[in-house]
Amino acid sequence: MIEYEVVRCKRKTLTLSVGREGNVIVRAPFGVNDVTISEFVLRHASWIAKQLTLRSPRPKFGDGEEVELMGQTLTVRTGRAAIRGGILYLPETEREGALIGLMRNLTRARMKKYLDGICTVHGFSYSRLTVTGARGRWGSCNSKKGISFTFRTAFLPDPLAEYLAVHELCHTVHMDHSDAFWKEVGKVLPDYATRRARLKYYLWAMDCL
Repeated sequence: MIEYEVVRCKRKTLTLSVGREGNVIVRAPFGVNDVTISEFVLRHASWIAKQLTLRSPRPKFGDGEEVELMGQTLTVRTGRAAIRGGILYLPETEREGALIGLMRNLTRARMKKYLDGICTVHGFSYSRLTVTGARGRWGSCNSKKGISFTFRTAFLPDPLAEYLAVHELCHTVHMDHSDAFWKEVGKVLPDYATRRARLKYYLWAMDCL
């Protein structure tokens, strides 16, 4: 689902633009209906995704750089891979591999906490949790209730990580994205649409590391 703003004006054709803040704007002639506009946006979904990615700042991992990780703003320093006292420590050599390993462990711990907590309160269940290096999707759920998340979810703030946990747990009940599925998501997170829309600002994470 792509969130966009429609600006109707005196013109003959539809045009798309993506602002610096990631806002998608469609400029449309007065006589064009909403269905036509929606189809136009869907046809250009790949282009929109690319533009959003280009406008998103990618983190750098040199000493002194600031990185958003696990909902915290961390300063990078040299040391054994760990997070302590607002510092992200990474080794001097093979820094990227060490960071990926750390992010995998952090993702597993955070997402397990969310999954287990949601299951306890709302009665869901899952069979196993896997952390992957997937780039194309944040998470997935299979027919055996196995749930996986990419380690790149470590770049997301807590509310979005929680949304992903809810999303995949609802797939243990509804494997599709039907109205029933979204109704299930809404029972747990009434503001899920807002959280889902915010994910577009983190598309850069799929090409990071």
